[in-house]
Amino acid sequence: MRGEGSFTKMNDAKADLKYIYNQRDPRAYFRELNKLDYDIPGAAKPLFKKLISRLEKRQKKTVRILDLGCSYGVNAAMLKHDMTMPELYAHWALSRFADADPDEVLAYDKRFFGARSDRGGIEVIGLDQAGNAVAFAEESGLIDGGVIANLEVQPLPELAKERLAPVDLVTSTGCVGYVTQRTFERLLPAITKGRAPWFANFVLRLFPFDEIELALAKWGYLTEKLEGRTFVQRRFASEEEQQQIVQLLHDKGIDPAGKEAEGYLHAEFYLSRPAEEARQASVSELLAA
Repeated sequence: MRGEGSFTKMNDAKADLKYIYNQRDPRAYFRELNKLDYDIPGAAKPLFKKLISRLEKRQKKTVRILDLGCSYGVNAAMLKHDMTMPELYAHWALSRFADADPDEVLAYDKRFFGARSDRGGIEVIGLDQAGNAVAFAEESGLIDGGVIANLEVQPLPELAKERLAPVDLVTSTGCVGYVTQRTFERLLPAITKGRAPWFANFVLRLFPFDEIELALAKWGYLTEKLEGRTFVQRRFASEEEQQQIVQLLHDKGIDPAGKEAEGYLHAEFYLSRPAEEARQASVSELLAA
């Protein structure tokens, strides 16, 4: 199965949150995510931090991250400001925001995140098709730059190519399935000029990663899955969603026992590195160090 159409049935089985994904501020989005115990950025944070640390030691300079499907800058809040998901849920549920308009939320968050200690040593560029979400993340200072694009249907904008050229690490925690190998194929020419960034993707077990793995392999990458571990993304939004996804997993020969059958969507972690680097240390060894 290739392309966007191959994921249609799987995406149709999932709860649709698009109606709150592109508002002018994150409040409605985080209200809904909180109801579902959405925590994949929190689960991803320790692994991303280890990869960043390895890259810092190797290159002795700022690590530049491209976060795919960045939405309102959640992964940037985690990595640059050491926030947790419970802290972000509490933050965007503040009583002061109850009657605030989006401009007031943005003004407050500029001050709030501007006053928090910045980890330093990393920069985060966010890429997403949700223009309002990217604009909020950029204007609030959560991300260092934003690219608004849907690379499933359009080429990478020319102005973005120079911005993305210095990327060292590409991350995603929930967009694979909405994006396919097409997005990666359109990114690779820009972000591999003079360097070979690592790709760190958390992918729901529902979605195959083989076509993206193949696209990366054509550019000299070796992809490894972290064996023996899965990561909770969120609770199912309804019994119907759970039943549909459990059935799809059965159809794909994936055992949902102890995972999706218990009421939660689970993701797996894939790390793609230049083949020579990947052969020097496995993903398990890299993350254990």
